[in-house]
Amino acid sequence: WNTMTASWGAMGVLWNKKVCFCFVRDSRYTFSFMNENDEFTLSFFKEEHREALNYCGSHSGRDVDKAVETGLIPVAAGNSVSFEQARLVLVCKKIFSQDLVPEQFLDSSIGEHYPSKDYHRMYIGEIVNCTTR
Repeated sequence: WNTMTASWGAMGVLWNKKVCFCFVRDSRYTFSFMNENDEFTLSFFKEEHREALNYCGSHSGRDVDKAVETGLIPVAAGNSVSFEQARLVLVCKKIFSQDLVPEQFLDSSIGEHYPSKDYHRMYIGEIVNCTTR
């Protein structure tokens, strides 16, 4: 398993299912986990965990053990992993994925987010479980 800090995403209803959208670049270590597994989790934390989240967003799980470095405690969540400290955990069953392609950007300013042309893949997950602390 791996964890990464992300801020691009959304929730809603699609295909009569409660879903979450998240976006991961292929350069991220998490990308292979997203592609190889049928489930993923989205974990939400209180502000007091900001430093740990910043660390997870700026260091690769290829190089460090983020749980050891941050003190976040991994726990099972469905067939995936979340953290004991999370205030909200959504377990999602992956139901769709698609690469973002610049030819589909209707607003040319979107390309400014991709100076290296490292476009995200969008994942849509059906929310199959939700736990709170």
